[in-house]
Amino acid sequence: MTKQVVIEVPEEAMDLCDGDRERFGRQIYETAVVKWYDEGRISSGKGAELLSMSRDQFLKLLFQHGISPFQYTADELKEEANRG
Repeated sequence: MTKQVVIEVPEEAMDLCDGDRERFGRQIYETAVVKWYDEGRISSGKGAELLSMSRDQFLKLLFQHGISPFQYTADELKEEANRG
């Protein structure tokens, strides 16, 4: 099931996608899914599923957004460092 969301944006923002509404909407949605992953709200598998792409494609999208595919808390990183 899908739902449609309507948002108002300045025309200038649409110009960033050459006025292509579908492309603009897709970029907004991709950015939201990447942000949810970065916040730890979803897994990479779920992100790929939401965007109807493979996990490998999602990991590449993360890279394009400058987001690490590794989700570690500060405590987990300290614990890992202490093991080595």
